[in-house]
Amino acid sequence: MSMKKDMLAVHGKFQSIMRLTRELDKKPRNFGIGEDLSHSEIHLIEIIGDNRDLSVTDIGRHIGITKGAVSQNLKRLESKGLSTKETDPKNLSRTLVTLTSKGYTAYYAHKHWHETMDGGFAKYLEGMDEKEIQVIVRFIEKVEDFLKRRIDSEI
Repeated sequence: MSMKKDMLAVHGKFQSIMRLTRELDKKPRNFGIGEDLSHSEIHLIEIIGDNRDLSVTDIGRHIGITKGAVSQNLKRLESKGLSTKETDPKNLSRTLVTLTSKGYTAYYAHKHWHETMDGGFAKYLEGMDEKEIQVIVRFIEKVEDFLKRRIDSEI
């Protein structure tokens, strides 16, 4: 293959990976609670489960969205019985977010899903030698840097 054809092939595969990732993220999943959760819902559950004593403001800072956006997402979780808000006994002007037992069920099922996915990916990489993996890592780092620079230049 010529260099141009190689570049087109790499670009095509990368576009396919991005499309598949978006498709995977759009697909709601049931994490053992009897109803489907969106990508944003389960990752909000993950943040709450991974971190104790988070306020709405803390969550917003953690994921880079406004307090209002966090509150809207939390309302959906609360309506599904997955999270609650309680006043911080140490600071009465602060509201802490916690998971309910149903929320923790989803949290642990999501952790298991990641272990399964990550384990499957690790198994795939086991068939490759160290040099092949280093080439992939360098390529991904270059793509990541390229995308970050594009984002920064468009701000």
